[in-house]
Amino acid sequence: MMRDNRFVLITGFSGAGKSGALHSFEDLGFFSMDNLPPALIPKFAELCIQSEGKINRVALVCDIRGGELFSGLFDALDRLEEMGFNYEILFLEATEEVLIRRYKETRRLHPLADRGNIFEAIREEKSLLGDIRGKADMIVDTSDLAPAQLKEKINQLYAPGSWERSILITLISFGYKYGLPRDADLVFDVRFLPNPYYVDSLRPLNGNDGRVQKYLWKWGISHRFFQKLEDLVSFLLPCYVKEGKPLLAIAIGCTGGKHRSVVLTNELARILDQKKYRVRIEHRDIKKV
Repeated sequence: MMRDNRFVLITGFSGAGKSGALHSFEDLGFFSMDNLPPALIPKFAELCIQSEGKINRVALVCDIRGGELFSGLFDALDRLEEMGFNYEILFLEATEEVLIRRYKETRRLHPLADRGNIFEAIREEKSLLGDIRGKADMIVDTSDLAPAQLKEKINQLYAPGSWERSILITLISFGYKYGLPRDADLVFDVRFLPNPYYVDSLRPLNGNDGRVQKYLWKWGISHRFFQKLEDLVSFLLPCYVKEGKPLLAIAIGCTGGKHRSVVLTNELARILDQKKYRVRIEHRDIKKV
């Protein structure tokens, strides 16, 4: 595989946070798959090669839930090495006390606890995973990590310098006359700004038109407000990323959702795109009368 590609095999103790780790990889744009039988790993690697770069970042969970199939993991890894296919192993673990507490809190059954003895099941799993732990490229102890902290750890290890990619920001322009967007996390009211609607030549246009943009930006209050908006959003986004929030919807509303809100939404999207955030735009009411 190319050097920029990543093929990460996630394994480790049941209850150590493998599902949360997989979700973190998915938020980073990795193709993610849970509980893949080891025998299928080389076949999936071949699919990645045949995709010619379309599947170039992959995270797979393979663990003791596979039962007898899990014993074929080393054969699968040997096959990858014969293929010259680069892979990494991320092993997650936690102390016995923490694992027992997590299972009691979730009331889930350990994959090896056929008779209900969680303590013996954890000890047995620890023994079974000893060899694969020794082969791991990265070992992370999640005993003292909250889910958001594990997400941050994954970002640091597998997407250094690009943590912005872990959150998807939806910017919505809307008109208050049509109601608030239901899924908005943050809402900003810009009805106090000069309104292009009252300029006869601008009324039929919308905020994607350069003439409307020129009109709005000629007012000092528009620049002052946008600077404060940019400062606030720039402050909040790293906090949301650290907290582990995968999605954020920011809504900007004017009266009809055609002029002012569209201009400011587009400009905020441009700024955030420059800062390498993942951004999508939705002009909800731009086509309404």
